[in-house]
Amino acid sequence: MGDNILAINCGSSTLKFQLIESNGETTILGQERRLASGIVDRIGGNATIKFNDLSGECLVENSEVADHSEAIHQVLNWLKSLRFFETNGFRAVGHRVVHGGDRFIKPILINDEVIEAIEALSYLAPLHNVPSLMAISAARKALGSTVPMVAVFDTAFHHTLPEHASRYAIPQELTSKHHIRRYGFHGLAHQYMTERYAAFTSKLIEQTKLITLQLGNGCSATAVKDGRSVDTSMGFTPLEGLMMGTRSGDVDPSLVGFLSRSENLRIQEVEHLLNTKSGLLGVSGHSKDMRELLEAELQGDSRAALAIEMFCYRVRKYIGGYLAVLGGADAIVFGGGIGENSPRVRSHICNGLEWCGLILDHEQNTSTIGSLGRISVDNSRMHAYVIPVDEESIIARDTVRYLCEHLGN
Repeated sequence: MGDNILAINCGSSTLKFQLIESNGETTILGQERRLASGIVDRIGGNATIKFNDLSGECLVENSEVADHSEAIHQVLNWLKSLRFFETNGFRAVGHRVVHGGDRFIKPILINDEVIEAIEALSYLAPLHNVPSLMAISAARKALGSTVPMVAVFDTAFHHTLPEHASRYAIPQELTSKHHIRRYGFHGLAHQYMTERYAAFTSKLIEQTKLITLQLGNGCSATAVKDGRSVDTSMGFTPLEGLMMGTRSGDVDPSLVGFLSRSENLRIQEVEHLLNTKSGLLGVSGHSKDMRELLEAELQGDSRAALAIEMFCYRVRKYIGGYLAVLGGADAIVFGGGIGENSPRVRSHICNGLEWCGLILDHEQNTSTIGSLGRISVDNSRMHAYVIPVDEESIIARDTVRYLCEHLGN
């Protein structure tokens, strides 16, 4: 077998992958050689498949893909057709798993016992853990027992939250009985931004103070001190925190009971409303896509303008809170689809933060789209950076580290 790592990243209706050339533990984030990559989007119906490799071979088609098991077969069959199995092989497969609960706080070799434990945690993240389990099962069946597989958990980066930040102010017996705490999510993204920032600025990761912003359809903010997460906006579920594409973010908890009674809805229906019909979509009335809302704002759409204003205000409010938590920060780091590609939103968020030393370089901000770079002026006391997130590289790197540390290969 070769030294390449297949990184699998399952979302609720997507499967992304990268085949990354491994140089052992010496591989540096952002400098990996990607042999192939792709996405299966809109799984569960007429999916869009986009695969490509270094040689220019590509596959772009629409096809019925019922579930993540079928998506795995699409990926493996395409890689096999390009003879990757024969000429390179896989050293291992790394799988992103969203929720590790309080049991999995570091990567682990996947076996039957681990799969059962992840299944037992699925009630905490049914939209994400279940697809990952389907992909794991399909990959194990297709590749056999000779290819080790490692699970990398999205919640793991946040296990360092101190108790005063991770606890909810509810009775201790309920906390203990139901394992209730603020788990946090998007851990791979926040970890990537932290490590890439340290490498890009040549700073020791143990001496960093950052506020990392993962802004996409799902959004979260994290306070990072000495390279470790000390607070984060998502909590027991991904609903807490920032306003998102379809999620409300923070609301008064009594709102759930009020809507249940006043609208004659079951609790589950209110939770569904807050998760899938709120956020940018709920406020604007027509779109969860920030690009569409920015265009609508230019056309005079007041509801779109309000949705954008609320979105940016919530982010700015969390930045202020985390500056207090950290006692100031070296930088704010933008990642995610919105954070990486929307200069207008970044400018709107940073507007008014001059008091804490952040002065945006508007020309640099406008020109930095989908690329790594600093967007604050040279003499800014607190800087701002854009760092495109690559979760698959973290999955591959942590998979290699596990193999080296635990299997000696």
